[in-house]
Amino acid sequence: MIPPLGVILAGGQATRMGGGDKGLLRAGDTRLIDHVIDRLSPQVAGLALNANGDPDRFADLNLPILPDSIDGFAGPLAGVLAGLDWAATLGADTIVTAAADTPFFPCDLVPRLHLATEGMAHPLALAATPDPKRGQARHPTFGLWPVALREDLRTALQDGLRKVVLWTDTHDGRTALFPDEAAFFNVNTPDDLKRAETMAKDIQ
Repeated sequence: MIPPLGVILAGGQATRMGGGDKGLLRAGDTRLIDHVIDRLSPQVAGLALNANGDPDRFADLNLPILPDSIDGFAGPLAGVLAGLDWAATLGADTIVTAAADTPFFPCDLVPRLHLATEGMAHPLALAATPDPKRGQARHPTFGLWPVALREDLRTALQDGLRKVVLWTDTHDGRTALFPDEAAFFNVNTPDDLKRAETMAKDIQ
């Protein structure tokens, strides 16, 4: 298995947190984005950050900053495309994405995504967890994405597609099921941030 490149998605608008960069909020003594970097970097061959606006606010991370290339707020797929374009310049075949506001995702994210795509010509998969109502809940910001499909994704975005699962289903995307329902807990509200602070203390 050739390790993929990693792309942290931080292009969201954080409306329920009053705007700003959720990844720069702290859970305990550590910023959310630092938790994400600590978990993702050992699993990938290199790391970049998808973010819009002034890149200097992330200067201390010493990561390539990849803005969306699609005009307007096009959602996570625009960040995926930015990551795929970056990976293409480095000759990589795949990227794995993780959200900047999800600090405690599984440390075996990448191998399990790869396992789910065995036999696929263009490996494409989303992480999923059990859901009592739907059976499974997919997490569209956590996925394995093939560089070979980047032009198809670009065309879909230019045509107005925004929903991640509509695009992945078109290409027979698979799911990697993680048994813990809270494996991809993300910070959307001030109450979520308090919960993340508690979780950070429990992990230490």
